[in-house]
Amino acid sequence: MGKRVVITGGAGFIGTHLCRRLLESGYKVICIDNFISASAVNSRPLNKDKNFTFIKQDICKYIALSGKLDYVLHCASLASPEDYLRFPIQTLKVGSLGTHNSLGLAKRKKAIFMLFSTSEVYGDPLVHPQKESYWGNVNPIGVRSCYDESKRFAEALTMAYHRRHKLDARIVRIFNTYGPGMRVNDGRVIPNFIYQALHNKPLTVYGRGRQTRSFCYIEDLVEGLYRLMLSPINEPVNLGNPNEFTIMQLAGLILKITGSKSKIVFKSLPQDDPRQRKPDISKAKKALKWEPRISLTEGLKKTIPWFK
Repeated sequence: MGKRVVITGGAGFIGTHLCRRLLESGYKVICIDNFISASAVNSRPLNKDKNFTFIKQDICKYIALSGKLDYVLHCASLASPEDYLRFPIQTLKVGSLGTHNSLGLAKRKKAIFMLFSTSEVYGDPLVHPQKESYWGNVNPIGVRSCYDESKRFAEALTMAYHRRHKLDARIVRIFNTYGPGMRVNDGRVIPNFIYQALHNKPLTVYGRGRQTRSFCYIEDLVEGLYRLMLSPINEPVNLGNPNEFTIMQLAGLILKITGSKSKIVFKSLPQDDPRQRKPDISKAKKALKWEPRISLTEGLKKTIPWFK
């Protein structure tokens, strides 16, 4: 109770939900964001809480904060394809310079550090499902590399600080997550499909829609993040829902729930698009006593009204 937490990128989709959860749990939250991919609207309701502080700043610049800090949660990132393809250099900078500054802040304050990494570190995986021990299959110069490699570098830098400076660090590898609060133009498959279905526009499927994804509802993810933050685990931990769906199955489910008459159109598969994506969450189950509870159907029924 009363512990101070910094969340970089705290005005984003995941960041906002986590800020709210920490405030409800009695923490004092300092949110840092520059709104490159987030909106002030997200964090505005939190401003009413006396324990919430917002700072508008680019974390690629030195982070100066006074007073004691207990946690630094480095959530800032351009995670949507829409964003990292538009801002590839900024994506690389927030994963490198932003991570360096965030680690430096945690080191100065003797705070626990947590890096929000991604399943994209596995690339187009040759191992299925993906365990934390898998090193990945990533194209280091492809169009997606600005995001993939920025996160791989961020993980390497975090572990270097842990080993060299004895920094108490956590690394979470987040798989596809969805829920209320996502941007309509986020560029990821669930917001795209919901928007298209609600406006009776054709649902855009890339390739033949046989590629698979695993979708975790935001409430489940935030519970896992909170448990990992409080744990003593210094190695990467997967958080995601292991229930696997093809993109065509997802499209059919959204059409059914919305009652939309939209058709499906097929477009060519983007470069380096992963064919399969499914987390092995054995470590999270054992060490955090965590696993998702909300099914895709239930989660979509909670999410679609927000998009309306």
